[in-house]
Amino acid sequence: MRLLVTGGAGFIGSHFVKRMLAADEDVVVLDKFTYAGNPANLPKGTDCRRGDIAMREDVEQIGPVDAIVNFAAETHVDRSILGPEEFVRTDVLGTLVLLRLAEEMSARLVHVSTDEVYGDVEPGWSSREDDPLRPSSPYSASKAGGDLQVLAAVRTFGANASITRGSNTYGPNQYPEKVLPLFATNALDGNALPLYGDGRQIRDWLHVEDHCAAIELVLRSGEAGEVYNVGANEEHENAELARLIVEHLGVDPALIRHVEDRAGHDRRYSLETTKIRSQPRRDWDEGVRSTIDWYRDNRDWWEPIKRSINFREYYDKQYAARLAN
Repeated sequence: MRLLVTGGAGFIGSHFVKRMLAADEDVVVLDKFTYAGNPANLPKGTDCRRGDIAMREDVEQIGPVDAIVNFAAETHVDRSILGPEEFVRTDVLGTLVLLRLAEEMSARLVHVSTDEVYGDVEPGWSSREDDPLRPSSPYSASKAGGDLQVLAAVRTFGANASITRGSNTYGPNQYPEKVLPLFATNALDGNALPLYGDGRQIRDWLHVEDHCAAIELVLRSGEAGEVYNVGANEEHENAELARLIVEHLGVDPALIRHVEDRAGHDRRYSLETTKIRSQPRRDWDEGVRSTIDWYRDNRDWWEPIKRSINFREYYDKQYAARLAN
């Protein structure tokens, strides 16, 4: 199978690329190489092209493929609040471009989405695939827009496309704006861990290897027009994560700083996952500890990122005033 992985130099995408290469698939990566796309995430020799999924000619350079798995997206809620326009362009228009080309090539397409499209849910409830979409942020709204383009293309044009909606994914090689790598690397440097609000926001924590296993299952066995929730049933508060990082690294608990909450911050996500047959293998405590260890042992990967102008400008804009209070 000749497989196009868009956004394949990012966090989840690069892990999926390595998984598919290990399965002897013919993989080609298309990545825009914005701040989060990193060639160092990919094995040497990977067929990797620079391009923007919202530009048809950039995708056409790849030539015919049998399947597309779309990880290409603007993904961080905080950045979507600071500047939402690029999120709509990539997550909605880019998805539409891929769908039209997949139709023309009779290629299979799996669109990788997020549990955030459901919005936050009350205790005792888990979102099902047919629940209404209630996105709370520009990021989740743009992802919901991409999802709807997929479903419309299946019904109107007969596209062979499916959607996965994954829960909060963690693991090695995650860009350090996200909470686990941010907190782990800050703690390693003796810097504050800026915990939003009361820290009691609940997320279902899914290890990247388990997430990729489920996406592969949907690629190979999923049905056109179907949505598949992918979760781990590992619901934990952000404050619990912060405490685990502090304990595991043996740093001062005073590094945890409660700061002004994110605008529109969802309190809880939870997924009903009985539709998919993939079962997560990584326990949260063990998975988080091993991920912290990876950041401790791979400073050469994340230190250049955190020293970059792009990261420093974002970090100062997002946290300087919050930490000054």
